[in-house]
Amino acid sequence: MDPATLIGFGVSIVALFVFMTLEGVAPTALIFLPAIVLVIIATFGAAAASQTMDDLKKVGGWFKMAVLPAKVPPPTEQIQTLVSLAEKARKEGLLALEAQVKQIEDEFLRKGLQMGIDGTDPEELRAVLESEISAKKAEDKVAAKFMNSMGGYAPTIGILGCIVGLMNVMANLDKPETLGPMVSAAFIATLWGVMAANFWFLPMGAKILRVSELQAAQMELLVEGITEIQAGTSPRAVRLKLTSLVPPGAVAKEAA
Repeated sequence: MDPATLIGFGVSIVALFVFMTLEGVAPTALIFLPAIVLVIIATFGAAAASQTMDDLKKVGGWFKMAVLPAKVPPPTEQIQTLVSLAEKARKEGLLALEAQVKQIEDEFLRKGLQMGIDGTDPEELRAVLESEISAKKAEDKVAAKFMNSMGGYAPTIGILGCIVGLMNVMANLDKPETLGPMVSAAFIATLWGVMAANFWFLPMGAKILRVSELQAAQMELLVEGITEIQAGTSPRAVRLKLTSLVPPGAVAKEAA
């Protein structure tokens, strides 16, 4: 799990536990299986109902994107790669990059360089790569929307659990000694709904959008580098231009 995500989840849960303890409520009260099953499974089902089957096949990847570290190489590393390629292309020509391109792991960079080597028109090359970036952003928005939908449904489903629990309370009014624990159990479902939405699902949706922004920025950096290499720009000019596209804080961090 991404350390930042783990820290965020942990801090939220610890804060809740501390609050419950200070209020005189045992944190173990949260361990109520009926409420957990209802909120988690029903919330997922409600969100799934708004998607297509093709979307649901990607849900596993969406959860991984939400909790695992973002796969975004440092910008200075990408810039160095592009500058090295620009040096070779400047000295030996674009065709000299063909063997080296096959060894590049980044599929987007490999595809763009291969198009440049094949003589694709610069404007067409940029249009193709930018279209791919737009398509990725659109797909990531679907993933974030799914998580946000779960965050929207969870509190309401928690209330449904509470209503069912209170129905059970009303059916047992002739047993006053059992009413307190039953009312408490009824409200646990509401707590789980609100907690799941605000501690997990909504933050996961925001995390997906943030990762998408970082990956799109990286891809846009690669587009600029590829087009400069294709144009035969000097390595120094390539470095200066690409560095200007990176937030100063990121450059300073890598240099430190």
